[in-house]
Amino acid sequence: MSKLFSPLRIGPYTLSHRVVHAPTTRLRANADDSPSEMMVQYYSQRASEGGLLIAESTHMSSDSRGYLGAPGIYEDAHIPGWKHIADAVHAKGGVLFMQLGHDGRQSHVDLTGGPLPIAPSVVPFETDVLTQDGWVPASPHREVSIEEIRTVIRNYRRAAERALLAGLDGIEIHSANGYLLDTFLQDGTNKRRDEYGGSLENRTRLLREIVTEMVEVFGSGRVGVRFSPSGQWGSISDSDPEATFSYAADMLNRFPLAYLHVIEPRVKGVETLHEGQPPVASTFLRKVYKGVMIAAGGFDGDGAAAIVEQGDADLVAFGRYFTSNPDLPARLKHRWPLTHYERDAFWGGSEVHYTDFPAYGT
Repeated sequence: MSKLFSPLRIGPYTLSHRVVHAPTTRLRANADDSPSEMMVQYYSQRASEGGLLIAESTHMSSDSRGYLGAPGIYEDAHIPGWKHIADAVHAKGGVLFMQLGHDGRQSHVDLTGGPLPIAPSVVPFETDVLTQDGWVPASPHREVSIEEIRTVIRNYRRAAERALLAGLDGIEIHSANGYLLDTFLQDGTNKRRDEYGGSLENRTRLLREIVTEMVEVFGSGRVGVRFSPSGQWGSISDSDPEATFSYAADMLNRFPLAYLHVIEPRVKGVETLHEGQPPVASTFLRKVYKGVMIAAGGFDGDGAAAIVEQGDADLVAFGRYFTSNPDLPARLKHRWPLTHYERDAFWGGSEVHYTDFPAYGT
């Protein structure tokens, strides 16, 4: 049997297989950013005994929003909806982590509630964000102050405390894809000259402070971090990404994390750029990071089995194929055919091409 379907322990949890549901933004939350009943059904369908699901990126404060329809955990009113999801996943024997994110400069004043989106530095770029008026260009952003950084850290902690109350098993810190924490890490977007910019120690400071808070809330083995070392999404860049992310990964060795989650460079957003390119990000970070590693980005069943067998990752996360195959772990294990995904339904919509994909043979 493939090692992909062998047990693995992360923190206090024993997983029965290594096929992970990636944090895949679907934009089906209620108007108040609380999880919808559609979301409860979606995650319940994709839960499996001993399987790890990482819930979609969830706003940790009202001004961290970059996509209309993404869920939040920034108010106590959001807790019951997340509890319903956690209960549904647990009823099927699954493990549920929540990805906490701040969208940073990839936002709009209609989403932040008025203030300009924040970033470590002002570096003009172009992207579109989803508002009540549809996809529109992001608003100009501004350099965040030290005082506001302290507020961001507090908001992360409060969001994690709510997630814990909702019964989530862990937290994944979203430090990828050109969002706020990623822009602090990379020197193409971080031009600061204070304690949060310049050196690698300073550029990793905010992530380090937030990881400290998350571990204090959830405890040992219940916090993960996601990186995209070669990411292009959100016009992100770094002069030496291997040095930057190796330093950041080594910094994370100080913490009792559940895992490090790494996106391969062959994927940009939802697009596969280099079909068939061997994994590279996981390979170089595996030499640095000492804990459990998840690889993501353009994997099929054979590729997932191969990277686990060769030891460059311990688990593999799937996004697109989990959208259309609620029983994906079973399909990969038994080599049953996969239902192709519907790209037009990825971001927003109804139950159609969201919760209406059947399990194999039903």
